[in-house]
Amino acid sequence: MQDNWLIKGAIKDAQSVTAEWRSADTALIEGVRLQEVKNVVKQNGFLTELYRRDWALDGGVVDQVFQVRLAPGGLSAWHAHGLTTDRLFVGEGTLKIVLYDGRQDSVSYRKINVFRCSHVRPMLIVIPPGVWHGVHNIGADTATLINMVDRAYDYSNPDHWRLAPDTPQIPYCFGDDLAKDALAG
Repeated sequence: MQDNWLIKGAIKDAQSVTAEWRSADTALIEGVRLQEVKNVVKQNGFLTELYRRDWALDGGVVDQVFQVRLAPGGLSAWHAHGLTTDRLFVGEGTLKIVLYDGRQDSVSYRKINVFRCSHVRPMLIVIPPGVWHGVHNIGADTATLINMVDRAYDYSNPDHWRLAPDTPQIPYCFGDDLAKDALAG
């Protein structure tokens, strides 16, 4: 193959999925679970299962369910919990969910997972305590994120820790990723 058509600075896309349509980066952070689900087409729309106990993704209970709506370009990062397990599901729109393992005793310490999620190809991501995560709306419309936590929010003593989106403590920059997404189209 001749490469005289290449323009200097062009970057070849990395593999994102396998031939079986599974994510090419299958090395998940320790304790993170992923369940891809399928939309069931009905005569009047479609049905999507968000969570089932028999998926056996974790042994926890669902203690609270809430949704977050993010405007186009909206970013919520970074945050983590000391005790709470998050179960994230994109109900509408397109979100990038980035995880960072901050647990020093974890075999995947400092590993990053990046998921592009949408209502078109639904998935449930289970995030254990101690894993930092950020959510970025990379779509053109408002997106809905549904969270099914194992511990309800404690108003008087929140199990919620935050870092700035551009913290040097986590080796991931949402701004750099915006440029990569623009190149990827």
